Amino acid sequence: MDGNEVNIRMKSLSKVFEKGDRRVVALQEFDLEVEEGQFVCLLGPSGCGKTTVLRIVAGLETKTGGSVQINGEEVVDAGPNRGMVFQEFALFPWRSARKNIEFGLEVKGVPETERHEISSRLLDLVGLKGFENAHPIELSGGMKQRVAIARALANDPDALLMDEPFGSLDAQTRNLMQKELLRIWSANQKTVIFVTHSVDEAVFLADRIVVMTARPGKVKKIISMTLPRPRDRTSREFIEVRGEVLNELEVEFEKARSHELSPD
Repeated sequence: MDGNEVNIRMKSLSKVFEKGDRRVVALQEFDLEVEEGQFVCLLGPSGCGKTTVLRIVAGLETKTGGSVQINGEEVVDAGPNRGMVFQEFALFPWRSARKNIEFGLEVKGVPETERHEISSRLLDLVGLKGFENAHPIELSGGMKQRVAIARALANDPDALLMDEPFGSLDAQTRNLMQKELLRIWSANQKTVIFVTHSVDEAVFLADRIVVMTARPGKVKKIISMTLPRPRDRTSREFIEVRGEVLNELEVEFEKARSHELSPD
C-alpha cells in the first residue's frame, strides 16, 4: 500500500471537554495520516481519546482545535463518505436485516430496485444470504454486527470507522468476526480506522498500529506491520510484535493509573 494517496489527515487535533468548572483535555496535538485502503488500529489506555478521535473523524463530535480532512476536504459534520460501526450494533429492532442495511439508502432517496440490488450484494458479502428477512432478535451477536458492517458499507463510504465493534462478543465469535472483517475488507479495500482495547486483535488485523499516550491523547508510536496475512497468532513473529505493543502500552497504563490516583 506504500505510495497510496492520503485518505484521512489529522493535524494538531485537540479536544477539550468542559462541564461547569471541570475541564478535561482529551486530545492534544494529535497527528495522523491514513492512506487510502489502509487498515489502522488505535490502541491506548482507557480515557486516552481513541473513541473521541473516531467520533471527530465521523463528524459526530466537534474538535476544539486542529484539522481533520477526508480526501482533502475539511470535516465539518457527519456525511455519507464515512461509515460508522458501533460496539452495540445500533440496529433498528423493527426492521429486517435487509431493511436495516437499506436505511441510509432510503434516506438518500435511492430507488427501491437499486436499494435491493445493493443490499443483496452486501448480504452476500457479509455471509448473511438467506437471512434477508430476519430481525435483530433472531440473529446472533456476530450476525448483528455483520448487518451493521453491511449497513455502513451501503453508502459506499471512503472510510469505515469502527469503535470496538467486537468488544461485546465472546472470544470464539470475536476471532471469527476478525477473520470475516479481513475477508470483507480485502473484497472492497476501504480505508479502516478501528478502535480496540485488544493488542491481539490489533496485531491480527492492522496494517499499522497507532499506540496513543495516556490522556491527553497523542500519537506515541506507530508500528507498521510486515507480517503477511493470514497471521498465525502462535507464531514467533506475531508474539514478538504483540510484546512490542504491550511494552509501549504498559508505560501509558501506568501513567493513566497515576493520573487517576493523583488529587485534583
